Amino acid sequence: MIRLILSLIVLTAIALGLAWLADMPGGVTVTLMGFKIEASLAVAAVVIFTLAIALAILWSIIRFIFRLPSIISIGWHARQRHKGHLAISRGMIAVGAGDSKIAHRSASEAIRLLGREPLALLLSAQAAQMEGDGAGAARAFHDMLASADTKLLGLRGLYIECQRSGREQEAVKYAEETVAIAPKTAWAVDALIEHHAKAGDWHKALMALDRGGGAFERDDRKRKRAVLLTADALSHGDGAPEHAIESAREAAKLAPELVPAQTIFAHLLSRQGNFRKASRLLEAAWKLTPHPDLAEAYLSIRPGDAARERLARAKKLMVLKPDHAESRYALARTYLETREFEKAREAIAPLLETVPTVRTCLLMAELEQLEHGDGGHVREWLGRASHAPRDPSWIGDGLISDVWTAISPISGKLDVFTWAKPAETVIDRRFSEVLNGTLRSLGSTQSPSNAPQEASSLVPGLKKTLSASAFLASQAQDSEIIKPVRKSKADVIFPLSHSPDDPGPGHE
Repeated sequence: MIRLILSLIVLTAIALGLAWLADMPGGVTVTLMGFKIEASLAVAAVVIFTLAIALAILWSIIRFIFRLPSIISIGWHARQRHKGHLAISRGMIAVGAGDSKIAHRSASEAIRLLGREPLALLLSAQAAQMEGDGAGAARAFHDMLASADTKLLGLRGLYIECQRSGREQEAVKYAEETVAIAPKTAWAVDALIEHHAKAGDWHKALMALDRGGGAFERDDRKRKRAVLLTADALSHGDGAPEHAIESAREAAKLAPELVPAQTIFAHLLSRQGNFRKASRLLEAAWKLTPHPDLAEAYLSIRPGDAARERLARAKKLMVLKPDHAESRYALARTYLETREFEKAREAIAPLLETVPTVRTCLLMAELEQLEHGDGGHVREWLGRASHAPRDPSWIGDGLISDVWTAISPISGKLDVFTWAKPAETVIDRRFSEVLNGTLRSLGSTQSPSNAPQEASSLVPGLKKTLSASAFLASQAQDSEIIKPVRKSKADVIFPLSHSPDDPGPGHE
């Protein structure tokens, strides 16, 4: 509406102006080459306006003719870019769909149409990676280094290609170059930390974390530092106790939930004779996270103590966490050491009300052996242990371990081990068969008088570990089916399943 009103106002002003010119007396006379032309002011204005329009049109035509080659070129390049972008889209879809042939063909077309554009180079690198062409992918990533916009992407790609081909040192150089350009690049900082950690150089790993600490959130940065300091304390505990205790102190402060940090700090304090502080530290950690390692460290806080003193400490853990399974297990274990079998049964009884785990079954087997020397009950509990649910362990990268490590022996990643219960759906049937076969042999090949002695030789070895690994490892000597664990993803210690037809300890 406003535009219509403005248009009417402009047309009215033009009409009034022309009427004013027509009514104005006077004229215009032009003499050119002997010709004399006379006209009124209105006619002269119309002629001048017409000539201006004609000249503008003529100039536009001439300008268009001269610009025609560039216009044609621009149009051709626009069509080329359009086709190139369609090729990139088609290639990216093929990459997502896993079609390497279409991806490679689209990447070649995109490079031909668009040249060394970032997206074309990225598609070319991805297509080469899909086909297993490491050299082609490296060339594409190397071309990205020429542009400041794609340099970080190129460095990341080259790092990955070097990692895949096993060129660790060259990969580290690309990570260092990335950190020099962009210190807050998380993958590069992680790469440097893990490289130094795998080499056991915890000092350099900590320096790398300090240098690129801005790449991580505050809590994540504190956790990484605590893990590195714990590993540093573990590696220098015997050779440099002062350095180790400083690292352990900081690690324990940064991550109170990190059990290895608390245990190594308490161990180092105990070695210095500071038993009271070590005890307070472990008691506080126990309130936060009851853990078998904490219980073992607390019970052994003073080397050489008698079983009665260990029992007193176990009772203190029971007071701190009265309903926790670890408290009951530690108390039952110390009652066994003092030969108080009835109290040991009372302590372990709540753990038998549900489905007992491997460690609980083995403790009951030891209890039966020490109290009654009854080979039948010992074999019964050992049989239950062969298919009982596994106890929580340190799990990382598919590996189940009794010992925490800062670096995964499989992937080399930092802080992958977590304390958790293995999935009961993962079963190593051969493992269970070997164990059951060994237990059957106790009844068939051994006399009744020798059976308790055989069981006794198996069970005490478990006293030094927090799981059934020592018992299971002892069976590997009698069978070639169980192989040593190798550091590869294919060889994983699988948990044992719980059989639904478990008769229970009271079954006859």
